[in-house]
Amino acid sequence: MTDCSAETILQIIDDKGSVADSTVLAAEKSWDHEKLTGVLKSLEAQEKIVTSGTKRESWKLTGEGEQYVTKGSPERQVFDFVKSAGSTTSEDINAALGDAGKVGFGTAMKNKWVALDKGTKAVTATASSVTDAVQNDLKTVASGGEPKTIGDLKKRKLVAPSSVTAFEIKKGANFSLTASKKVADITLEMLQKGTWKDAEFKDYNLNALGSSLGGGHLHPLLKVRAEIRNILLLMGFEEMPTNQFVESSFWNFDALYQPQQHPARDAHDTFFIKTPSMAQDIPREYLEAVKEMHENGGRGSTGWRYDWSEEESRKNILRTHTTAVSSRTLYKMGQEYQRTGVFTPKKFFSIDRVFRNETLDATHLAEFHQVEGFVADYGIGLGHLIAVIKEFFKRMGITNLRFKPAYNPYTEPSMEIFGFHPMLNKWVEVGNSGVFRPEMLLPMGLPEDISVIAWGISVERPTMIQYGIPNIRELFGFKQDIAGLKQNPVCWVRAAA
Repeated sequence: MTDCSAETILQIIDDKGSVADSTVLAAEKSWDHEKLTGVLKSLEAQEKIVTSGTKRESWKLTGEGEQYVTKGSPERQVFDFVKSAGSTTSEDINAALGDAGKVGFGTAMKNKWVALDKGTKAVTATASSVTDAVQNDLKTVASGGEPKTIGDLKKRKLVAPSSVTAFEIKKGANFSLTASKKVADITLEMLQKGTWKDAEFKDYNLNALGSSLGGGHLHPLLKVRAEIRNILLLMGFEEMPTNQFVESSFWNFDALYQPQQHPARDAHDTFFIKTPSMAQDIPREYLEAVKEMHENGGRGSTGWRYDWSEEESRKNILRTHTTAVSSRTLYKMGQEYQRTGVFTPKKFFSIDRVFRNETLDATHLAEFHQVEGFVADYGIGLGHLIAVIKEFFKRMGITNLRFKPAYNPYTEPSMEIFGFHPMLNKWVEVGNSGVFRPEMLLPMGLPEDISVIAWGISVERPTMIQYGIPNIRELFGFKQDIAGLKQNPVCWVRAAA
């Protein structure tokens, strides 16, 4: 058998002038057609030959079919075993032949090649010889033919559809009996020896597209987050720094006038940090002012009337909301007012991760993103808050909103924000809002006649509404559709009509 080399193929073409069908050539020389195709493509790139392909549908043997070409069909194997044994049992057949025995015994019985004595359970051969039509048909497929019983072979999963491209081969512009591979690059050795002068170089295709780098793709959450950030910047809000995931209970709870006995401060709702367990950088004067407001109140408030614990306040946690960022920012504004005597109205926002010890379900995660915003100014209230929230969601393309009265320790009045989820076909809470209480603002040093309206929403739930995702766990973890990330369009948010 000759080797399927470039030189051999060139010699055949030189002798015959051309080859009408590469599959016929491969069969004559017992070559693998795929390997032959590779050599033809290489010679065509050198312009030694010219090819034109014709695609043909055919059949190929499955792994099981290839076994039966050499061993015979399962029913033939059962017949041969029974005939050699003289008399046997179905258990012995299965033990000797395995799966082939289980598959072939019924067919051998149907073909009346073997018989089963129901009384003694003995299996004996009922024919002196048989013709294995299945094996013959499989050999026909293996040689490139198509037997009449291809449907039966397909049902038994012994063959599978396949396609092959047959090439007509003719001499090319640079035809010769020697195969010389064109050089792609000049090497150091070629420069040192001067062999580059005699080398034949490949032509550069300057119009060819570069290969795909296969880079990462933006997560839908990041796309919505970027759009939300752009909306808030266009609405005139300034972004607050949010790079502090670990926060003290003081800034996360106490500065917000949230009592230390509040259920949200329990370990069932909050992640506590083991090391370092206590915060050290709380301003002493402000800490005392917050303690006084919690215990005794002031300026018309009676406070919470309990013994406030500094140790409880210094416990480090993973922040449960980005309102901790707002409390730090408002404190800085209050200190600026105390220093200058001038208050400048401000609008701030933040977007980042928060952590809560939640039970995971279709709309809750233990780690999620929150958008926090507030406006500090004179003479503003609940009506202004509703208008800001409606304008924000309108620019996101969500107008089906509801507001429900709620209770928060640090806002009065307070409202929960609900958006309608079309796939869940129900109203989903997307955020919370309210007007910060004076008990929170006065210890910060802010003017008494200043009002601060604030709201916070998650990023995950609006993302679910925008992309039609029914279960929040499909955004993260093993349920996430990685292929879908590559196909999801950027969530271009526009104002609703």
